[in-house]
Amino acid sequence: MTTNPHPPARAGRREWTALGVLMLPLLLVSMDVSVLYFAIPAISADLEPSATQQLWIFDIYGFVLAGLLMTMGSLGDRIGRRRLLLLGAAAFGTASLVAAYATSAETLIAARAVLGIGGATLMPSTMALVRTMFTDPAQRTKAIGVWSGVMTAGIALGSVMSGVLVEHFWWGSVFLVNLPAMLLLLLLGPVLLPESRNPHPGRFDLLSVPLSMAAVLPVIYGLKELASEGWDVRYAMSVTVGLLFAALFVHRQRTAASPLISPELFRGRGFSPAVVLNLVAAFGMMGSAYFTTQYIQSVLDNSPLEAALWSLLPSVPIGLAAPVGAHLVQRGVPRAHVVCGGFAVSACGYVMLALAGTDSLWLLLAACAVLACGIVTVMSQVADLALSSAPVEKAGAASSLLETGTEFGGALSMAFLGSIGTAVYRHEIPDAAPAAARETLGGALAVADRLPGRAGDALATAAREAFTSGMHAAAVTGAVLLAGAAAAAALTLRRVRVRENAGQADELSPSGV
Repeated sequence: MTTNPHPPARAGRREWTALGVLMLPLLLVSMDVSVLYFAIPAISADLEPSATQQLWIFDIYGFVLAGLLMTMGSLGDRIGRRRLLLLGAAAFGTASLVAAYATSAETLIAARAVLGIGGATLMPSTMALVRTMFTDPAQRTKAIGVWSGVMTAGIALGSVMSGVLVEHFWWGSVFLVNLPAMLLLLLLGPVLLPESRNPHPGRFDLLSVPLSMAAVLPVIYGLKELASEGWDVRYAMSVTVGLLFAALFVHRQRTAASPLISPELFRGRGFSPAVVLNLVAAFGMMGSAYFTTQYIQSVLDNSPLEAALWSLLPSVPIGLAAPVGAHLVQRGVPRAHVVCGGFAVSACGYVMLALAGTDSLWLLLAACAVLACGIVTVMSQVADLALSSAPVEKAGAASSLLETGTEFGGALSMAFLGSIGTAVYRHEIPDAAPAAARETLGGALAVADRLPGRAGDALATAAREAFTSGMHAAAVTGAVLLAGAAAAAALTLRRVRVRENAGQADELSPSGV
């Protein structure tokens, strides 16, 4: 590998237009995480799935996506990131069409699984292409900020779009909206996007593929179930099994002649701390969402669509957060200071959340906005740091590790902070409350609706107060953890300096798949 002695070329109108095209699939992939929130009741009425099938309809997309991120990121480095992106777009569009007109639960589950495969190809490919198109450090920082903002906004938009479409059309329409964007990508991608790949990728290590899935899926599944169902030895064993396979996966990467994820990635001084800090940022983002969505709907007694619309408001200032962070770095503010500041701001958001009462909508929305702005600033900066630290020919693998960390961080936060909130809720709810009311806020409100007069009102009030107390405890914990992350970022990143364009052995071509 050689170091390019010339300054990096600045991106022009073509690259910025291509970035806009890349954001379409990213927005839709992130929206599909939450797009079924309001469509599930209509799907259940039409397809009549069993309880188990209904869970798989909802969950299989995220599970398949998380399990295949590392595989697809590495595959893109080998066969070409644009090629993989376009193949994924074709698969995503086809699966969306099948899902929209599914006539059975089994067909919809299979289509959602293929959507997960397509999503796993699209996410690392988009970030890797951003890395290769924007070689100028200042421009790349801006572009990755846009990437982070769009991904975060998509998760918030998914539930709102689902509610609006289901209310005015039929449940299949939530999948059909994917088709125009994927068609546009397939038409414009070959023209605007350069092909890029690792010119010397080595053989594709097939054994690492099942090992990576066996490492990721049991952990994600176990953490999500622990968050929703509480402590259970089966789910703890699932996490343990996943961690054992993770150890085998790491051993394989260290010993294989051509590993799926090269250990060389972690030799860059900024890469490892960036991946860890990204995981912590995802922890902070998803942990708050676990409580705020329930608070807006169940504590404040809003309809699902009203709750989704209120939840959309905190995402409005996200569009400013990432560009501000990028601007500060370009003006000479050390990245360590920007990341530290982002974590500190997000910790303040958690403190505000801890001050919310049972009727504090605007305080809660402000807290969510502050938290989201801090987190997006962090995520955009650490993503830029990770991709800048990694060899450009391994941009796909580097992107996939970041996104896998995001999945882990989100699942871990829901399990950890969710368990804290649940424990406080069960401690605060009156001992005389029925068993169903002692489990969850939703269960308590359902029981309260069946009780006569003041008894139902008293139980509903007690449950809302208990849930809010649990949210307070989780928010204080989140604030402490993010304050610790701010200190850790200041210490670990203060001496990190990225040597731009070092090791750029990527093979680029302007056209041809």
